[in-house]
Amino acid sequence: MRTSDFDYRLPPELIAQTPAEPRDHSRLMVLDRRDGLIGHRRFFEIGDYLEAGDALVFNNSRVIPARLKGSKVDGGKVELLLLRRVGGGAWEALARPGKRLSIGSRIEITTASTAGDGKILAEVIGLKQDGIKVVGFSNEALLSQAGEAPLPPYIHTPLANPERYQTVYAGEEGSVAAPTAGLHFTAGLISSIKEKGVRCLFVTLHIGLDTFRPVRVDNPLEHPVYREYGVVSKEVAAELSQARAEGRRIICVGTSTVRVIEEAAQSRSPLQFRPFKGWVDLFILPGYQFRMVDGLITNFHLPRSTLLMLVSAFAGRDFVSRAYDEAMASGYRFYSFGDAMLII
Repeated sequence: MRTSDFDYRLPPELIAQTPAEPRDHSRLMVLDRRDGLIGHRRFFEIGDYLEAGDALVFNNSRVIPARLKGSKVDGGKVELLLLRRVGGGAWEALARPGKRLSIGSRIEITTASTAGDGKILAEVIGLKQDGIKVVGFSNEALLSQAGEAPLPPYIHTPLANPERYQTVYAGEEGSVAAPTAGLHFTAGLISSIKEKGVRCLFVTLHIGLDTFRPVRVDNPLEHPVYREYGVVSKEVAAELSQARAEGRRIICVGTSTVRVIEEAAQSRSPLQFRPFKGWVDLFILPGYQFRMVDGLITNFHLPRSTLLMLVSAFAGRDFVSRAYDEAMASGYRFYSFGDAMLII
């Protein structure tokens, strides 16, 4: 298995620049693993594939305003992308231009606050691998007023409403990228799904660097995985354990949801799924034996990405490759604001 096995060429015009309106009117490709067939629907029809008793699991993480713009005290513009809070007013962050920032570099960030001088002073206090800086902030409480939603670099159209880069059920702040499979759901669609007897459950995984970082090594097993913080509550763990014991399907909304419940299931009986709170560094590649997942709702992912590798592990690399070829030929929209795929 090589990283090149997960590469493909995407025409630039198929990269979605704006979200579908309404949310649930995006296209839906349906992959049936039992017979290898591919179907084409609209997302609001997804309830046709769900059954009473299914456990539909969502990631309720909310995107934080993680992109900060400022200027070095000694001159030059700087942009920071917050990745993870490490405590004491310090965050791990990516910086652009990163090479000009060394330990001791100081950055002034202007905020929308009317309190004081409306500025935050940031200082690089540590360096980590992959260009990650550890940055301390003079007033961490003002960061939310200084930052903006960190849209992926392949989206060039400004977003009129920042809430369109949040799921309608987002609640737990901490992600630097949206759990994009959930962007297709409306409150009304979730209500109609519940009326069918589907159990809608919510876990948390705060999405970090690996969502938008391609695998650059030839052997994906050598790719360093960036840890992300996840939570599965006692109540959700009990429901998932019961669903597995009763043979009811567990369908995950997004690859982040898969990773947190599969992490929680490691080294445990699948009939005794327990609550989880901690760091997730599970890297799912073809050959992985899924313990908790029977179905997956996902978007179309970047080439050479860990997300595409996870989807290929679940559905089979050849099946996914054929589906991507058909999606491109059929004009599906790709990536964060693109169309969706249901794998059952």
